[in-house]
Amino acid sequence: MTAPRTFLFVINSLGAGGAERSLADILPHLPERGVRPVVVCLASRDVGFEKEVRETGTEVVILPGKGLPGHIWQMRRIIKRESPALVYTALFDADLVGRIAAAATGVPVLTNLTNVAYDPARYADPNVNARKLRVLRYIDGWTARHLTTHFHAVSEAVKESTVEHLGVDPDDVTVVYRGRSRGRLGAPDEGRRSRVRASLGIGPDTPVLITVGRREYQKGQRHLIDAVPRLLELFPDLVVLVVGREGHASAALNDLVEKLDLGGAVRFLGHRSDVGDLLTASDVFVFPSVYEGLGGASLEALAMGLPLVVSDIAALREVVTHGDNGMLVPPADPVALGDAAAVLLADPELRRLYGHRSMAVFAERFDAEDAIPQAIDLMLRVARR
Repeated sequence: MTAPRTFLFVINSLGAGGAERSLADILPHLPERGVRPVVVCLASRDVGFEKEVRETGTEVVILPGKGLPGHIWQMRRIIKRESPALVYTALFDADLVGRIAAAATGVPVLTNLTNVAYDPARYADPNVNARKLRVLRYIDGWTARHLTTHFHAVSEAVKESTVEHLGVDPDDVTVVYRGRSRGRLGAPDEGRRSRVRASLGIGPDTPVLITVGRREYQKGQRHLIDAVPRLLELFPDLVVLVVGREGHASAALNDLVEKLDLGGAVRFLGHRSDVGDLLTASDVFVFPSVYEGLGGASLEALAMGLPLVVSDIAALREVVTHGDNGMLVPPADPVALGDAAAVLLADPELRRLYGHRSMAVFAERFDAEDAIPQAIDLMLRVARR
């Protein structure tokens, strides 16, 4: 019997995030394709998917120490020890570690491109140092062009952004959509909806909006919260569920809710492992991001048959067609966002029609049963180089 080939997956951590969720979904399918996966993390996180990955039997290595030079040296030792057929990297720090450590070893490097990292909107983030970001863009671009064999982009928007901002050859970038597992999320039905609502203390007819994402500038939750006062005039018992781990924007969001006196309407639920349940209990999914690579949470909303209100940005136009399975609104526009949400909350039949189409879009493009084999096929092709 031929021994399985080893693929090293290098990622910042297995914390709560879209790239981490996607990797956790792919790993169990690799052994059946003759691949032994080993995940190398730069750090460990209490919240996220590390426990889930370990429980599948996948080896997870946490690099000791801190700092780029030390991590590169440790990664280089792992590459020499494991003699992998492929190094697959995801997220900026891990990209640098994996690319530099694999240099001159003959091991091909496939980088997963998950975001529009140098989109102009990112420079408006108060937590981003614009000068530092420009330096990081230069480093990212040089190592991408000279130390990376191929790229796996999760959307056409990410591919276009990478070609523009990092100067890579478009022929070196393959788009394979990030998939989500319908089996993991479960199926929406009225019994499940009623049970989850009861557990949350939400009545059967209460209008519910939900957004899912870490509390960061990128995700734009403040624009949804700004829309809530006007929505409460139309729907006095409205509940808004904000799901996702804390981040740099947490304090400002808490202050905004207090300032607008929305404590009874807006609920911060933190990181949850039962997102499928929470989506089932909701009426409309809202995704007010100011930039996105694709938006994994929006794919889960499709799978659960929700209508979507999302920012009109390139990546989300690959998920939502205005007037078909949801509504596109200008980014950072609480009035337009609130108006779109109000239209859907007031019209159950329109929600049903959009939700039905959402499930069809998910089946056409984003079901993990199709997306995961495509991603693994790409890995195998690059490994053969």
